[in-house]
Amino acid sequence: MLSSSSAAVPLAPRLSRRCARAVHWVVVPNAATAAAPDPAAVDAAARILRRARSVLFVTGAGISADSGLPTYRGVGGLYESDATEEGLPIEVLLSGETFRRRPATTWKYLGAIERACRGARPNRAHEAIAALEGALPRVVVLTQNIDGLHRAAGSRDVIEIHGDVHRLACTRCAFRARVPDYEGFEMPPRCPECAALVRPEVVLFGEMLPDEAVARLEEELRRGFDAVFSIGTTSVFPYVAAPVRMARVWGAGTVEVNPGETEVSGIVDVRLRCGAAAAMDALLSSVERSPVG
Repeated sequence: MLSSSSAAVPLAPRLSRRCARAVHWVVVPNAATAAAPDPAAVDAAARILRRARSVLFVTGAGISADSGLPTYRGVGGLYESDATEEGLPIEVLLSGETFRRRPATTWKYLGAIERACRGARPNRAHEAIAALEGALPRVVVLTQNIDGLHRAAGSRDVIEIHGDVHRLACTRCAFRARVPDYEGFEMPPRCPECAALVRPEVVLFGEMLPDEAVARLEEELRRGFDAVFSIGTTSVFPYVAAPVRMARVWGAGTVEVNPGETEVSGIVDVRLRCGAAAAMDALLSSVERSPVG
């Protein structure tokens, strides 16, 4: 048991709250993640940043790869195939439906993922974004990640659209807690107030996105941004790709940091085809040589 400045823009489209897939943990590794950023692309991205007074950073699993988090699937992944001890795909075991019917099974795999991620620290990409928040009038982070590394790096204005694995909530009463890890937990954990099941405040497969996070994102999109950076995400979810697509309406600059092709690769102004930490370190260094503002 647990112990006790942009111009206003037309209204953003209503975002679907349905999350057909679960939280991304980390992208599948690619040899290109080790590539050095192209200096010309870094300079082009820096020019966009220097002109901006408001920036939205949209981040996915790739930004946490350099923090040593395991891949969800693929080389070195926790679940490289559909085989599990239960004989079911991991997407089923980490679904909202399975949690309702077999919470111990879902908690078994949540615990395994948390153990694999335990001890991770923010990397240079997280730190660079936090530093830019201190240099610009308005910086917002929209992250799909549930690892809490943006806040750990010092970012304050973060929309965690898929939640945070360290935030726990009772399924019956108002009990809430934030924990550093799941060490010593009874599985599945029970509420210290009412003994009901506790769950992490994350979006499982097939669940709806949280109302508060969606409303906050819609409000920020109504305000608009001068620049949008897409970092370490394939942008397969419409609500993740939407800011990049809307940037064209705002006349905002767009930058993608990703070693592979994504849903938005063909429409951004600048592409940095390398890992997030290397790209953001180079970008911050370029900006520091000729500060923003």
